[in-house]
Amino acid sequence: MTDQETGARATSRRTGNGRRRGGSAGQDKPSTIRDVAAKAGVSVATVSRTLAGNYPVSEETRARVMAAVTSLHYVVNVHAKALSGQVAGPIALVIQDITGPSLAHVAAGVEQEAAARGRLSLVCATHGDTRREDNLVQLMREQHAAAVVLVGGILPDDAYHRRMAQYATALDAAGSRLVLCGRPPLPGGLPVTVVEYDNKGGAFQAADHLLTAGHRRILFLGGEAQQSSSEERRAGYQQALRAHGVPYAEELDLAGLYTRVSGYQRTRDALRSGLEFTAVFAGTDMVAVGALAALREAGLDVPGDVSVVGFDDVPFAADLSPSLTTVRVPYEELGVTAVRLALGRSERLAGDDHVVLSTQLVIRHSTRPTP
Repeated sequence: MTDQETGARATSRRTGNGRRRGGSAGQDKPSTIRDVAAKAGVSVATVSRTLAGNYPVSEETRARVMAAVTSLHYVVNVHAKALSGQVAGPIALVIQDITGPSLAHVAAGVEQEAAARGRLSLVCATHGDTRREDNLVQLMREQHAAAVVLVGGILPDDAYHRRMAQYATALDAAGSRLVLCGRPPLPGGLPVTVVEYDNKGGAFQAADHLLTAGHRRILFLGGEAQQSSSEERRAGYQQALRAHGVPYAEELDLAGLYTRVSGYQRTRDALRSGLEFTAVFAGTDMVAVGALAALREAGLDVPGDVSVVGFDDVPFAADLSPSLTTVRVPYEELGVTAVRLALGRSERLAGDDHVVLSTQLVIRHSTRPTP
């Protein structure tokens, strides 16, 4: 073989865009650290030390290595660096639906605190599929996420507790942390961080506001039966009734989805059935928007004929007509606190991993005392 042929073969193995030709298939492959070392004329160890910046190398060597990195478009294997502890693991937020306004604020809080601590934040949606949640948690474990934050109401049955126990122990074994955000704590002393808010207390405030204003027939548009947040809000509503000596009326307690459509349909059906009420306590602000639409459609004035209270205090609540009296949930603070607790465990006393944030009633123009 001539020198010219040898040179041609060498050129065919190395392309000008920093990728190697992959044998007979002819497919490009990413450049490796060995390619960088060969082009710079140094050892692989020298390239590694130069890129890590944790070992002294001469300026000439550094310049040659960085020139080779640029010309070959070499990308550092971040996964390998994570395994060696050279980069901080990301914060993974796993939620059912990324379009909900309240969950979007939790995500904003997670991203804000993660960025402040030099971490990448990842947002994943499950769409209510438990198998997808299983796969996402496993993927985040393999990616060495520093924390996996699960958000949203759940059905706290035995199957859920078993799954969460598996998540907690598997993540802990990998040096990660399970964070339950807006969910109740788990039994059994598992390695898990819990950040929740006072659902029951917030619902009590809302119902108490209506009862104090003289309302005795309050239509409660709660969430799905047995869901954790739904049951806590229902409990707060019922506690307020007892505190005011008002009997609980089962026909006024209508469970359903936390959506605008559901709020509209339940209120419309209640009106068509002749159900009497002077106030509506909607389980979320989106449900309240639907209730307002049904009341207007029926020719009823809010708050002149019917008072309406929501729950969440999403940004548009103050811009509704009338502006919505609602319970403010610190969603963004939930996300911030979730990351802060997960990453700051070494700075706290053992067991200090359960925080309950307060909620607050915001009184606007959708409620008024009964005549």
